[in-house]
Amino acid sequence: MNIHGLRLFHHVATTGSFTKAAELMRISQPAVSSQIKKFEQEIGIILFKPHGRGVLLTEFGKELAEKAQNFFAFEKRIEGFIDNHRHGKAGSIHIAATYLPANFLIPKWAATFKAHNEEINLFIHTTNSQGAFDQLKQFKADIAIYGGGVSERPDEIEWEELLEDELWFVVSPTHPLANQCISLQEMVKEPFIMREEGSSTRERLFSLCQTFQVEPPKIALQFNGLNETIHSVMAGYGANFISSLVVREYVENHQLARVFVQDICVKNKIAICTRKNEKKSLLVSNFIDTCKLSLKKTRDYKEERL
Repeated sequence: MNIHGLRLFHHVATTGSFTKAAELMRISQPAVSSQIKKFEQEIGIILFKPHGRGVLLTEFGKELAEKAQNFFAFEKRIEGFIDNHRHGKAGSIHIAATYLPANFLIPKWAATFKAHNEEINLFIHTTNSQGAFDQLKQFKADIAIYGGGVSERPDEIEWEELLEDELWFVVSPTHPLANQCISLQEMVKEPFIMREEGSSTRERLFSLCQTFQVEPPKIALQFNGLNETIHSVMAGYGANFISSLVVREYVENHQLARVFVQDICVKNKIAICTRKNEKKSLLVSNFIDTCKLSLKKTRDYKEERL
């Protein structure tokens, strides 16, 4: 079907005038009349009938005008859909994230992003580091947000570090070791409350003990979640080796206390990962910019408080 002819017909039908339709299309009135006649010949049906000095729609013309109205309204919706995607205003972002950023960073970033981008859908899947990288490599995720040691960084992944997160030894404020400075050998004599086997933080604690050639601690209590481990330590039993992102507020509020272990400084890298040698979509770039801006505002606020 001749879409140009249908568009001319649509303008004449909605304005009720060949002259006004010509103005909208920026062509002459005789050209509109000529092309409407040609369109009628192409479809084999009369669309207008004479009425005084003007014309009226035939019964078929009225029905076609209604369908043309719907057609061109939908055309505008498609144009808007394309324009929104081109300018990063609509679409979906799939994010694969490891436990630490998924629980303690992404909720704020996602809320900030959605506040200014309501039409964009965010899908966030929490998994381990290997799962996050696999989803990214298999195009199941647009972004992987990782928190952990740098040894797990795959070569085919573009890596942009956002911040470092120090791992702390913590105990209850009433514990004898609260706020003390001791050796690692003394620290690991304490019973530890940790997450399950396979937890990256637990593995890093055991690797630390191996590096310094000390016996690893006894895991006296084991939980599948961080909140359970934190509250058990707060209750006064055992110690924990944990991200400062998770417990900083508890330490500042004196619900937990640090134990300073000599010569030990272990850090996580929090990074946004994308596929190497692939141009980022505007949606992905906008989300990454939101994450960075949120972190900057947090740093600036902390500096002002100091």
